[in-house]
Amino acid sequence: MRLRSSTLILLGILALLHAYIGWRILPALPLSAAGRWAGVAWLGVSVFLVPAGFFAHAIRTPHVADRVTWAGMLAMGMFSSLLVFTFLRDLVLGVGLLTGFAGDAFTTWSAAAVPALAVLATLVGLINARRVAGVVDVDVPIEGLPQALHGFTIAQISDIHVGPTIKRGYLDAIVDAVNALEADLVAITGDLVDGSVRRLAPHTAPLARLRARHGAYFVTGNHDYYSGAHEWIPEVRRLGLTVLLNEHVVLEHRGASLLVAGVTDYSAHHFDASHRSDPHAAIAGAPEDVGAKILLAHQPRTATRAADAGFDLQLSGHTHGGQFFPWNFFVPMQQPWVAGLQRLRRMWVYISRGTGYWGPPKRFGAPSEITRVRLVRG
Repeated sequence: MRLRSSTLILLGILALLHAYIGWRILPALPLSAAGRWAGVAWLGVSVFLVPAGFFAHAIRTPHVADRVTWAGMLAMGMFSSLLVFTFLRDLVLGVGLLTGFAGDAFTTWSAAAVPALAVLATLVGLINARRVAGVVDVDVPIEGLPQALHGFTIAQISDIHVGPTIKRGYLDAIVDAVNALEADLVAITGDLVDGSVRRLAPHTAPLARLRARHGAYFVTGNHDYYSGAHEWIPEVRRLGLTVLLNEHVVLEHRGASLLVAGVTDYSAHHFDASHRSDPHAAIAGAPEDVGAKILLAHQPRTATRAADAGFDLQLSGHTHGGQFFPWNFFVPMQQPWVAGLQRLRRMWVYISRGTGYWGPPKRFGAPSEITRVRLVRG
């Protein structure tokens, strides 16, 4: 009963926000009565499509569930832009009323601009989300780095979210792009999947093709726990990747040693108390003379404990760089950084914008990336 009540409340809020868009935009457009009713009908359908995209996984027929998810996620992306542009228009109109510049022509023109801009943002965002992520090169200066490790490359991919709208073909293209980099090591920093092994194993199979001199490593993200991490961990291992659960490996590279550690997701203990994220446990027992200490941690907010544990570099994801406007402004409410190379005391933190996307197939102002991290002498 509690779940039903909360769902009804959320649906009610969603309906009110759609009504706000209709109230502020439709009367100002030069439409016939039929045109206005068509607009009302579209908004009414959107009220139900948006939540349907999230609950479609309950549909037992996979291809039907995927199609419903696609429709719901596209509707959510469109609704988000409509809401933002409607709100921004109202702010401009408010200023116009105070200054006297907003006449009838501007009111009509601005109302027409809202759906036009929302459609444009949704289409551009769809193209950006569905293309193969571009390569971003990042040099990280490590103090005292041995000459043998200068130029060591890590291909980082993160937040792919294989699921209802991201399938095998999408991941195949990512694997091809990563392999073309011929990196020394591949790091997957969490949120690989959104769904069960039973449904998605055929679509994560391309991971078995990842190639790097020192192999590929994986750490869990929060969505991997939503999707059943205890089933995914052995599946990822079966594909030939090394899963690091609060543990480390020491690699020998051209006569020098490099420590690569990984922690479970920051929130993992909510799903399994034995999976509590622990950078100190991940580095425990490590030799003192390694040339550099690298930590793979899904969420950037692991950084404080990672710096305390003595790591030189933390590679993270989780934020998607905000994915599309205006959500980039909300990321700092949960995480210390949104994206890019950051510094915390003597430790560097790099936050990937993600290689896939979550929810709406939309990236606007936060392009996806495959990151080629290069260690250089500091």
